[in-house]
Parts: sequence; structure tokens; C-alpha cells
Amino acid sequence: QVQLVESGGGLVQAGGSLRLSCAASGRTFGNYGMGWFRQAPGQEREFVAGINWNGANTHYGDSVKGRFTISRDNAKNTLYLQMNSLKPEDTAVYYCASRKYYSDYGIGRNEYDYWGQGTQVTVSS
Repeated sequence: QVQLVESGGGLVQAGGSLRLSCAASGRTFGNYGMGWFRQAPGQEREFVAGINWNGANTHYGDSVKGRFTISRDNAKNTLYLQMNSLKPEDTAVYYCASRKYYSDYGIGRNEYDYWGQGTQVTVSS
């Protein structure tokens, strides 16, 4: 059974940084594309960042480009999201996700098959 468990969320002031982690278990983590999404109250879940199986290819949503960095450590079965220069509009529940069959990332919610339970990030102004 595939499990994804996020951690590292919390309350931070605008301009600050947080690093999210996503621990994966239940299958060979390093074979598949992974992504981070976020969902604010009353809004749809949106793509934040994606990474291919070996970390060589990454892609970011326009709203986080230049501020967030996605990475992975396949030896530790862990996905990361380094978030810098945080803004109040980054406040959301952040989810990690894994593709079931593909080694590259996707940018749509329906391209991912496994999801974590989410971790809350709150940025105060």
C-alpha cells in the first residue's frame, strides 16, 4: 500500500522560509514522477511543482517560480519543497502526490494517483 506523509508545515511570517517533506513508502519511490499541489479555502487544488524520477527535470507553477524549489532524495524515499520569500497568498494546505505509472512529472491533478493527507502552511503579513 502506497503511503505519502507530509511534514514541515506551520506558521511563518511573510518573507520567511519553510521546507516541506514527503516521506513515501509502499513501492519503489525512485521510479516515479512526483509533485506538490496546494489548496486554499474555497479554491481548487493547484499545481505547485513537479519533478521527474531522478530529479533532472522540474517544473513550477507561475506563482511560485523563483521562490520554491522541489527536490528528491531517492535513497531516503523523500520528496522536498523548499519555500522561500513566502507571501500571505501562499497560505494553503500543501499535498504531495505520486504518479502510478510514469517516471516524468505531470502538471494536472488527474495525472497523479497517490496523495498525502496534506500539511498546513500559514503565512502571516
